[in-house]
Amino acid sequence: MSDKVFIHELTAFASIGAYDWEHTIKQRLVFNIEMEWDFQRAVEEDNVEFCLNYAEVSARILDFVEKTPFKLVETVAYRVADLLQNEFKVNTLRIELHKPKAVAEASSVGVILERH
Repeated sequence: MSDKVFIHELTAFASIGAYDWEHTIKQRLVFNIEMEWDFQRAVEEDNVEFCLNYAEVSARILDFVEKTPFKLVETVAYRVADLLQNEFKVNTLRIELHKPKAVAEASSVGVILERH
């Protein structure tokens, strides 16, 4: 299957960091997410009921990330992947997670996670 639903530049403000002082502020995290989803039935019936609802996915990710403290971006990426697989039945996905301005000399740092 090569059909994909994507969400680009989904921005969350999270309690994240390896250092205690980082948890006294909210830091920006930016997600680019690709999820394989067979939307053939949605197309055949022209019915949103058979689509992966990217608004619901986005809202769920933001709710989870903004309410849960994390130390590592790696942990955030893994937990979001677990959430997508368990709650939305997305088996194959790619998450690119940026932590902007975490390193002064770079626009962002982050991780890429792929599950097949």
